[in-house]
Amino acid sequence: MKLSWTNKALADLTRLHQFLAPVNPQAAARVVQSLVEAPHQLRQHPRLGEQLEEFKPREVRRILIGSYEMRYEIAHNNTLYILRLWHTREQR
Repeated sequence: MKLSWTNKALADLTRLHQFLAPVNPQAAARVVQSLVEAPHQLRQHPRLGEQLEEFKPREVRRILIGSYEMRYEIAHNNTLYILRLWHTREQR
């Protein structure tokens, strides 16, 4: 299964890093690295995350990576799209 990040998800990564880096640059780098690496397990097990019914008929799911939520879509073209991610304390 192919893995693809949307522009919004990449912007989320940048935003999270910019928020954390002034306080602790090393922690910011570790968080971003863990978020980038997390979807690789989804290539083997794409239905690992909880399906979000409100997006049907699209197959949008979510997983938690520590304190971060990542939403992704399993598309019919055998591609897994990373849609968005944020800290769970953010009001979304």
